[in-house]
Amino acid sequence: MKIKQRKILVLCVSALIFLMCVIGVAVNYFFKEPTKEEIFENGYRITSADDALDNGLIIREDFLTLNIFSRPGTPLTQINNIVIHYVGNPGTSAEDNRNYFESLASTGETYASSHYVIGIEGEIIQCIPLNEISYCSNNRNNDTISIEVCHETESGEFSDKAYQSLTMLCAWLCNAYKLDSEDLIRHYDVTGKICPKYFVDYPTEWSKFKKNVKTMMKDIK
Repeated sequence: MKIKQRKILVLCVSALIFLMCVIGVAVNYFFKEPTKEEIFENGYRITSADDALDNGLIIREDFLTLNIFSRPGTPLTQINNIVIHYVGNPGTSAEDNRNYFESLASTGETYASSHYVIGIEGEIIQCIPLNEISYCSNNRNNDTISIEVCHETESGEFSDKAYQSLTMLCAWLCNAYKLDSEDLIRHYDVTGKICPKYFVDYPTEWSKFKKNVKTMMKDIK
């Protein structure tokens, strides 16, 4: 009887050890920090604003309706750069620009959109999920995240609040997608268009912005 009890005890302990090993492997697999390659191989995407909120970023998701002119739903299968733009319409809000992108579904006047629009007051609206392309950066739509920023004057200079939100958003995205601050580029760097105007007119300000993002990356997950 005692021998039988010992066998049962050994079997139970063995089963418990095996279960613990399985749980350990599962935890390591599902919760380890993904590499840049694994982000795309495993279909891992940041598609909500929850992580951003943990870092003090308030992002309002207001996704465009699926349509061929501003949100085609084409998968974004890699992210190599983040492209910064300015809206080019002084005094307009993030909501105004988001609604313009939405209106293209009806008007069909052009192809245009952006993943994010940052307003003069620093508000951030996400127009397109990060697992889909936007129509913002020409031949780089297929491997970039796009950010449009509103501005008050023709100079294209961003308000302090817009600048702060842009810095935080870029830092968060760089960390999430294993990018460096040098992976931030201007629309100008893609096509030669004077966009974002202030950062093209004043290259030292562009360099300063990237340094600020690099510093911010240390404080954001």
